[in-house]
Amino acid sequence: MSLFAACMAFLTYSCMYAFRKPFAAATFDGEVFWGMDFKVWLILAQTLGYMASKFYGIKMISELTKERRAILIFGLIGISWLALLGFAVLPAPFNVICFAVNGFPLGLIWGLVFHYLEGRKFTEMMGSILAVSFVFSSGFVKTVGKFLLDTLGVDPYWMPFYTGALFVPLLIFAVLMLNQTPEPSGADIALKTERLPMTKRERQGFFNHFKPGIILLVLVYMMLTALRDIRDNFAVEIWAGLNISVSPELLTQTEIPITLMLLLMMSLLVLVKSNQKALFLYHGIIIAGLGLCVGSTILMKAGLFSPFWWVVATGTGIYMAYIPFNCLLFDRLLAAFKYAGTVGYLMYLIDSFGYLGSAGIMVFKQFGNVQSLSWLHFYANSILVLLSVGIIFMIINGLYFQRKLGRSMKNEPVTLEGLPG
Repeated sequence: MSLFAACMAFLTYSCMYAFRKPFAAATFDGEVFWGMDFKVWLILAQTLGYMASKFYGIKMISELTKERRAILIFGLIGISWLALLGFAVLPAPFNVICFAVNGFPLGLIWGLVFHYLEGRKFTEMMGSILAVSFVFSSGFVKTVGKFLLDTLGVDPYWMPFYTGALFVPLLIFAVLMLNQTPEPSGADIALKTERLPMTKRERQGFFNHFKPGIILLVLVYMMLTALRDIRDNFAVEIWAGLNISVSPELLTQTEIPITLMLLLMMSLLVLVKSNQKALFLYHGIIIAGLGLCVGSTILMKAGLFSPFWWVVATGTGIYMAYIPFNCLLFDRLLAAFKYAGTVGYLMYLIDSFGYLGSAGIMVFKQFGNVQSLSWLHFYANSILVLLSVGIIFMIINGLYFQRKLGRSMKNEPVTLEGLPG
C-alpha cells in the first residue's frame, strides 16, 4: 500500500509539472518588454504567484484536514490550466499576468499531496519517490513541450496549454487512486508521532522554540531554490552556453541518472529507525550535495571536468540538498523531538522564503550589474558563492540541533501548547 500511494503521489505531482514547466522549453527569442526578456517576465510572474501561494500555504496547509483533498487538487490545477489558456489567447505582454495566476494554485499542490504520506513508517520511501518527481518530470514535460514546438510546429504561446491537456487523463486517474490511501496506522503513529493540524499559536510556539535552526534552514533553502530554478528555467540557455545542441530528449536524459541515484539514496534512509540519527544523516546529505556542486564547478572552470557531466553533477548536488528539505528532514525533525505537528507548516514556511529568494536572484540578474553575464556563467558563479556559504550554515545548523536534542533528552516531552520559548 505504501508503494502504491507513493507511485500515485509521484504521478499526481508529475502531472502538476505539465501545467507549470513546459513553457521553459521555449526561448521566445527577441521578445523584450520594458527592458527585460519576455521569458524572464514569465518566470518572474510565475515565481511571484508560486511564492504568494507558499505564504498562504503556511496557514492553509498547516491547518489542513483530510476532507476534500482530491477536490482541492483538481480545482487548483484546473485554475492553473485556464490561466495557460488565457496566456495563449491574450496578447503579449498583457498575458504575463496569466503566469502569476498559473503559479498561485500550483504552489499548494505539494502540501496537499504530501498530506497523504507524512507520519508513516515508510514516509522516507514514499517521500523520496514523490520528491524525485520534480527532478524527472521537470525535464520530461519540457521534452514534451519541445517536441510540440519542434516536431508538430505548435505555437510557443499555445504549447503550455496543449502540454497540460495531454496530462489531464493521467492526472484524474492518479488523484482518484491517491485518494484511496488509508490513514496512518497505530504503528505509524507510535514510530513517527501523530500528525495534527497546527493553530496559529502552535505555529508561533514551534518557530520560537527552534528559531535559530529554522532561520539557518530558510537561508540555505533560499539559495538552493534560486539555483534550482535557474537550472530548471534556463536549461536550454545553459546548454547553449556550453556549445551543446539541445535535442528534446536531452532535457530528460540528464535527469534520469539523477532521479535514480537520489531515489535509491533517500529511500535507504527508511532503514534508519532512529529519528535522531536520521535527522543528522540528512544534514550530512545536504552538506555533501552542496560540496558536490562547489567541487564540480571548480573542476569544470579549471578544465578538468566535462561540461556535460558538470550539468549532471550540479543537478545531482542541488537535488541531493534540495529534496531532504521537501518533507524528509522535517518529518524526522518532528519525530525526533516528539511533536505532534505537521510537516506542511515547516515546508511552506521555508518554501515561501525560498521562492522569495528565487525572485530576488532573478531581479538581481536582470537589473543588477551582472545583466551582461550569460545564464551559464551566472549559474556557475552563483554556485561557488552561495553554496559555499550554505555549507557553513548547515554545519552550524547541525551543531545547533545536536545541542537542542541533547537538552530535550533530559526533559519530559512537551506539547505544542506548552512549548518553551
